[in-house]
Amino acid sequence: MSTVDQNLHPASYYLDTVSGDKHWPPLAGDKSCDVCVIGGGFTGISAALNLAEQGFNVVLLESQYIGWGASGRNGGQAGGMPRQDVEELERNYGKSVAKQHWELNQAALTELKDRIRRHNIPCDWKDGIVSACRRDSELDWYRGHVDMLRADYQADYVDFLSAGDMAQLIESPVCRGGMIDRRSGHLHPLNYALGLARAADEAGASIHEQTHVSALKSDSQGCTISTPQGTVRAKYTVLGCNGYLEKLEPRLAGKIMPINNYMLATEPLPPALAEQVSRRDHAFYDTRFVVNYWRMSADKRLLFGGGENYSRRFPADIKRFVRKHMLEIYPQLTSTAIDYGWGGTLAVTMNRMPHFGRLPHNIYYAQGYSGHGVVLASFAGKLIAEALSGTAARFDVMANVAVPTFPGGTLLRWPGLVAAMFYYSLRDKLG
Repeated sequence: MSTVDQNLHPASYYLDTVSGDKHWPPLAGDKSCDVCVIGGGFTGISAALNLAEQGFNVVLLESQYIGWGASGRNGGQAGGMPRQDVEELERNYGKSVAKQHWELNQAALTELKDRIRRHNIPCDWKDGIVSACRRDSELDWYRGHVDMLRADYQADYVDFLSAGDMAQLIESPVCRGGMIDRRSGHLHPLNYALGLARAADEAGASIHEQTHVSALKSDSQGCTISTPQGTVRAKYTVLGCNGYLEKLEPRLAGKIMPINNYMLATEPLPPALAEQVSRRDHAFYDTRFVVNYWRMSADKRLLFGGGENYSRRFPADIKRFVRKHMLEIYPQLTSTAIDYGWGGTLAVTMNRMPHFGRLPHNIYYAQGYSGHGVVLASFAGKLIAEALSGTAARFDVMANVAVPTFPGGTLLRWPGLVAAMFYYSLRDKLG
């Protein structure tokens, strides 16, 4: 059981299995620093850690608690592949740029694993992510995709999975085959976020929880960040708010759409049933547009994510909402108790590519990871720190990707996305 006050975070399996009880005080009074980081998720924590390691005087402000948002509530899948498949990247940007994105994402995965080892973060890392086809017609695409990754991207750690191969990994009537990536893996995201924050603290970053930023202003003299408890004056600002940006920076808000996604955790499964769910302890996701994703926890629960909505409110019964998706994959779990159900808010972009960049007067940002934030958001802070130190080449690979504004900006993006997601959800069901 967690030693953390249960009122600090929304209830979840992750909260009940969190490691340690470290918290940081709210801001009190005025401060000056080199860099003010706004947001205590993966992006902000990583930025604070990397900047502090490079000698910057860093203040991080989090309106709730470290890992409170999607960083502490997500599926825990840590993949090293770009959000767009390499085929799509090559079509949209050319092979050279596609390879740059591939290499950056692989470097991000290397960095994540290195941070876990270096800081001894107890986050239950396990190797292996499987992409599971829902239709036989998808198998030919995956066979060609794996061939391309191995030949053109030197990805000798990926393999095609036939239906028979998939049956050796799980017992499910709907998973037809797919691909395994043995270099990627899965972890306990809240423990990982808190581990990075403790490392940032030890590196010298000044972290303040329960400090809501009410206004951000910048000019040629620097940035002023206002909160009810005090003001921070900084040379640079890093925005790591993602799905919780709201109206803080209107120039960025229209590039992302906050959406809600949901998870459950079963009771601990008996050994025979756990074997049916995942024989090798890999993470899985399927090929539906509204994706399902799942993995086993360290104590042999199934952690399953499925279903989303686009309103400000979560479903009244999250366990029931997600359970129907779980039973499509694993009908043998009909009698299994559901111990936890929770949700979180993430941010997607129109083209599903992450949105990196700079605003005038020294504001840097990274957002819109579109479901791939565990690895890339953790790396975003390193790229921002590189850019602030004068080496912006890798940051600019990400910043040079054009991310369209949602039609109608922040006013009309909701009905447009709801209509689009309803269409894709219907397509998933009709198959």
